[in-house]
Amino acid sequence: MFVSARSDYALRAMLAVAAGGGGDGDRVGELVKAASLAEVQDIPLSFLQGILLDLRRAGLLHSHRGADGGYSLTRPADEITVGDVLRAVGGSLTTVRGLPAERAGYHGVAAGLTDVWLAVHGAIATVVDSTTLADLLTHAPSAVSTDAPLA
Repeated sequence: MFVSARSDYALRAMLAVAAGGGGDGDRVGELVKAASLAEVQDIPLSFLQGILLDLRRAGLLHSHRGADGGYSLTRPADEITVGDVLRAVGGSLTTVRGLPAERAGYHGVAAGLTDVWLAVHGAIATVVDSTTLADLLTHAPSAVSTDAPLA
């Protein structure tokens, strides 16, 4: 899995919005301005605005116009997963040669690679779909732990 700057920025922005809603991510509706997100998270504002648009279109953020406007979560932080955010800004979690893992086709001696890429995709989905913004705000991800060494 490759984590792009866009995906990293999206998660950081969502965490900042969740924290802006009371610090613990429990309150939905607190407004956080894009400029504030960009400054606090050190994200270029013009890049962040496109990310926020994707998150809004995916139904993860509400945007409110005006001087008192900003962004808020559409639901509590414990109901938004890392996977939700990654899919909103990047599409498929796992790609092979630019295609979603399920579309990577092989034949002959390489035919077994499809199963490997699907297993990798499944493992990644298990972790990101079981870790919520609230988990990250409390530094206690609920993701499945593994005994595999981190590289």
